[in-house]
Amino acid sequence: MFNFTKIAENRIQEAMKRGEFDDIKGRGRPLVFEDNSLVPQDLRLAYKMLKNAGFLPPELQEEKEIKTAMDLLESLDDEKERYRQVQKLNLMITKINMSRRRPINLEKNQIYYRKVVERVEVKK
Repeated sequence: MFNFTKIAENRIQEAMKRGEFDDIKGRGRPLVFEDNSLVPQDLRLAYKMLKNAGFLPPELQEEKEIKTAMDLLESLDDEKERYRQVQKLNLMITKINMSRRRPINLEKNQIYYRKVVERVEVKK
C-alpha cells in the first residue's frame, strides 16, 4: 500500500509541475465541507439528494423563514408594522420550539438577533 501511495504522490507532483492543475475551477478558494453530523446516518443520502434538487429539510426551511422575517424587521420603519413583525417572529419561533425536541438554535447568530430586537421600539 505504501508503494501505491508513493507512486500516486509522484504523479500528482509531476502533473503540478506541468501545470495541469492551473485551470481547475475554484482554484485558490477553500473547499466547502457540508456538516451533516447532526443528520442521522440513514437520512444523509436522502437529505443530500433533496438539497441537490433544491429542496430543504423542514428544519432548515423554518430557519430560513425566520431569517427572512428578521431581515424584513430590520428594514421596517413603521412602528406598528415592526411590532406586528416582532409578534409574527415570536410566534414562528414558539411554534418551531414546540414541534422540535430541542429549541431552535439562534445562538449561532445571536449578535444579529440582539441588534434587531434592540432596534425595535414599542410605543403604547
